Amino acid sequence: MSGRIALRGLSSCTGEVTLPGSKSIANRALLMAALCSNSDSNSGSHSGAAPAVTQVTNLLRSDDTERMLEALTALGVRIELNANDPSQVTVHGCSGDWPYWQANPTATLELFLGNAGTAVRPLTAVLAATLPATAAVVVAGDARMHERPLAALTDTLQAGHASIKFLQQPGYPPLRLGAGLCGGSLQVDGSASSQYISALLMALPLLADDTLLELTGEVVSWPYIELTLAMLRRFGITIAQVSAHEFFIAGGQRYQSPQQYWVEGDASAASYWLAAAAISGGPLTVKGVGADSIQGDIAFADYLAQMGAEVDIQPQQIRVSRQLSEPLQALDADLNAIPDAAMTFATLALFAEGTTNIRNIANWRIKETDRLHAMATELRKVGAQVVEHADGIEITAPAQLQHAEIATYDDHRMAMCFSLLGFSASGVTILDPDCCRKTYPRYFEDFCAVTQTSSKVHRKFTE
Repeated sequence: MSGRIALRGLSSCTGEVTLPGSKSIANRALLMAALCSNSDSNSGSHSGAAPAVTQVTNLLRSDDTERMLEALTALGVRIELNANDPSQVTVHGCSGDWPYWQANPTATLELFLGNAGTAVRPLTAVLAATLPATAAVVVAGDARMHERPLAALTDTLQAGHASIKFLQQPGYPPLRLGAGLCGGSLQVDGSASSQYISALLMALPLLADDTLLELTGEVVSWPYIELTLAMLRRFGITIAQVSAHEFFIAGGQRYQSPQQYWVEGDASAASYWLAAAAISGGPLTVKGVGADSIQGDIAFADYLAQMGAEVDIQPQQIRVSRQLSEPLQALDADLNAIPDAAMTFATLALFAEGTTNIRNIANWRIKETDRLHAMATELRKVGAQVVEHADGIEITAPAQLQHAEIATYDDHRMAMCFSLLGFSASGVTILDPDCCRKTYPRYFEDFCAVTQTSSKVHRKFTE
């Protein structure tokens, strides 16, 4: 879809915002729920066990979660949608004994997963661990997904004897996956994406044998690994961290349904609202994440406080305000642990005094687009001085921001980050705002509802 939205004259952002559910948590929860067993313990007994049914609530319905729901349905998992509440689904677990291959034991199933990394990575690992010996699956996505590397994960799976054939470029989707994965001693390079590690942590407990998994390289986005471990514990899986970069994973485990799983709000999405409140003065309360969150991206609020915002973090909400007489100060930080939320600091830099330096974010380059290059390109359009490094970016705001049309590269975070320029006198036009459907379909509707303006906000969509 082509289209645009023009924002200017925004003067305040006050009140309350309730976040949509986290995409990262939602897709993990759906897959874990599908893997649940009727067994009442990891001993394997099925006597007297409660049904392996999980009600997932506050589920984000977006492009990425739709791809996971479609894939699980294709695998034969029974999923009940709530007609009155789209954010609630009921998943009937199958213990990894996929009904599709029960009916078609020698078939090859094709799964199209769009540009959903949170579906491609874990499904690839989990299917490698659960495929019947006579079955196969093709894992494919859109054109951008076929440019996003998967080698760190597939190298590990192949080292564990999984059958993998790349159908276009080695180390990238699409790929044809067969059975054969075994435990033992395995290594995974964690320097590109923590999703490869999370995928293996979800898959390896399903193997018959124990596994010692060693993480190599400088591991990025460690909080997402901790998120995965917390969710695995909730679903009855035990993983022992034996050293800083080693996990012992007992084989023969069974996922156990928690019966109900509430998906907490998207902490990455919270960053846009918290930044808007810091720019405009707020006060704004963001509900759905807080001190009790399992997402590392809530650390965004701590960095925001360093820049001069007033931040109050409660168990499930964060409140931000600022005295407008006190300017925001530029940030210089290693944001390797929170790369998604870190993007918001790149546009927030345009409202801060000094030069913002965002360091150790090389994995921006393998996201929905090359985010480092895309961000540098679009920031220069509004007059910012930008230095793009291999693994970082330096940004100095101009004396006066210029109006520009911002390309979004079919990347939801580019669109949402640049909405903050609506608080500048010159305003901004954002192309293809509909790309937010990936994680936050109603973002711009919510943004226009919560922000106030001294003059009419121009908002125009064109087909």
